[in-house]
Amino acid sequence: MYDEGVDLQETVDEVARVLGASATLEDRSFQLLAYAAQSGDIDAIRRDSILRRRATDEVRAYFEGYGIATAPGPIRIPADDALGVLARVCVPLRRAGVTYGYLWLLDPADGGGVPDAMLARIAPLAEDAADLLALEARNRQELGRGLRELLSADPERRAAALARLDIEGPVAVVAVRGAPERVAALWTLPRGVLAEPGDPVALLVPAHLAAEVAARAHAMYRAPAGVGGPRKDPADAWRSWREARQALRVAERVGRFGPVASWADLGVYRMLARLPAADLAELAAEAADLLADPELAHTVEIYLDRGGHAQQAAAALGVHRQTLYYRLSKAERAVAADLSDGETRLRLHLALKAARMTA
Repeated sequence: MYDEGVDLQETVDEVARVLGASATLEDRSFQLLAYAAQSGDIDAIRRDSILRRRATDEVRAYFEGYGIATAPGPIRIPADDALGVLARVCVPLRRAGVTYGYLWLLDPADGGGVPDAMLARIAPLAEDAADLLALEARNRQELGRGLRELLSADPERRAAALARLDIEGPVAVVAVRGAPERVAALWTLPRGVLAEPGDPVALLVPAHLAAEVAARAHAMYRAPAGVGGPRKDPADAWRSWREARQALRVAERVGRFGPVASWADLGVYRMLARLPAADLAELAAEAADLLADPELAHTVEIYLDRGGHAQQAAAALGVHRQTLYYRLSKAERAVAADLSDGETRLRLHLALKAARMTA
């Protein structure tokens, strides 16, 4: 396996030297992979791309509107004074009809543009970069296939995958809701991350990086994520994958856990996340009479969250204790049950939590 970061960086540095123009290189999801020292004027798009390590969805849509995703050769993109966009050249990095990334060149400040003859001089460098990205994509696909096996429910498939993959523990799995080609940009060998296509996407990471990768996924793609528990033995990664998917389910349904939920923090939702939607709906129906009055349902949930401690519940609700007692009495009449009864409390508490999972 080649060292992608060094090779691509050397390529971009050489392009900038040959052209005397600022250059950056991004993958097809507009994730920044390498950039040369910037000289002369740069616009906000170039600056933000370097600082944030990727372009925004709006910027991506703007440039893709010029047909760069399917262009067989360099595309000249004119300046747009209204948007503060400087003129630039995009060199698509393609192999076998597939675009793997883009080499970006800011046109010189004199407005003359990068001459075609100079673009021809860097064509071999662009081809080298395309080769590197294509090889990276093939390696990623192979590792992704191995990961599918490692996270499968079949112990024989898991054992075979583990024998092929060079993975050391402890590991954890992050589940991310988002387009696979976008989330896969998080995959980098030095960080030990593998991307598994699908919905949700699975990212197998060293356990100590799991929270960071999940947070990065959300920051980059505004995608919810779930983090499974760590496993010392990579053979048990499938358990972390199951937990990650369940944590993601909670992150998407229960506001206080989102947008990134960790299995370790879910409490009773660990049990509820295992239930199918139909079972959750039936459980939530146990509190239907309370749920018909959102204020009552919220009051009872806060009261039960605090173990029936009236003073703490009243403080959390911001009401006087007499108001709390009035609401609890009203709730008891609504459900025809005594909230001092332990089994009643448990049944209603689970039902109210299940309702959040079905909202």
